[in-house]
Amino acid sequence: MSSAPTPQEIWKDARWLVQAVDPNAGLLRAVEMTDESYREASFLDDRMFQHQPRTSHLLKWREVADAMPADARRDARWIFHISHVGSTLISRLLGELDGVLSIREPRAFRDLTFFPPEVRGQFVPTVQALFSRTFGESGAALVKTTSFISEIATELIPPGQPALFLYTKPRSFMAGILSGENSRKELAARSMMRSKRLAERGAHLPAPLSEADMAAAAWACEMIALEATEDRVVRWADFDRTLDDLPGSLRNFADFFGFEASDERLREIATGPLTRRYSKAMGHEFSAGLRSEILAEAGRRFRADIDAALAMLERAAETAPLLRRALDRAEAEG
Repeated sequence: MSSAPTPQEIWKDARWLVQAVDPNAGLLRAVEMTDESYREASFLDDRMFQHQPRTSHLLKWREVADAMPADARRDARWIFHISHVGSTLISRLLGELDGVLSIREPRAFRDLTFFPPEVRGQFVPTVQALFSRTFGESGAALVKTTSFISEIATELIPPGQPALFLYTKPRSFMAGILSGENSRKELAARSMMRSKRLAERGAHLPAPLSEADMAAAAWACEMIALEATEDRVVRWADFDRTLDDLPGSLRNFADFFGFEASDERLREIATGPLTRRYSKAMGHEFSAGLRSEILAEAGRRFRADIDAALAMLERAAETAPLLRRALDRAEAEG
């Protein structure tokens, strides 16, 4: 087991992931990682401890923050999303490029959402630098957040740094959620919190009459949070359209993020084994074709409820400008 790193060692490279922060206690949890362990991990929240032991240490936040170099980088690229829209796959695929360190859903960002902006403001600049560390001077970090972290996207993304916003149209999103037992459980568990978040942004939806209504509210909640992001360099991408031309989409994303990659390498990645596995659990086979079949079946099974939920969103959008913007964006993509 490795001894605890010094604050100065934390800043050398990405070896020590700052996995969690506790502003009340003034502590952070540093977890030892390698380039390969970053690549393998679907998530870097507490699920990362479920299947294998990890070397970790609690360190004093202030000591690490004070040791930050004056020239510390804050040039991480970002992926935000509305959940269940292929963000893990896209982050994995881009993480195959030379020099790109893909960092998926560290708990530290979630920890900060529980505190008011004036408290977060004391932590965010250091967090931006901590998640810009790589294993080489010429490398680049790509950070994929958990969906509800979009609430603080404007705070997290440094001005001038690119962020990809992944989503799907509401009908596709609802079909995807309703097709899976786990996603439906998650939907119910987050329903009340999402209703609160919606109300705080001026969108008032009626009490749900079906699971499709809850899924529609989930889409609205996460889309509105993204739509509220201001004054940042953002590119929106519909995941279903991304899959229609995956090599071309990866070319678009790589250029947007400033990642060097040949067309040949991007085609190799887009047709490689990662696109035939379930990105959140690589032991399971999955593909764009299977996704289409699942969505189509769920769309048929829940069509009446989905149609009613879409009508509910349209009515709510009459008095909710951000929801209207989100629906218009989805409709504009054809």
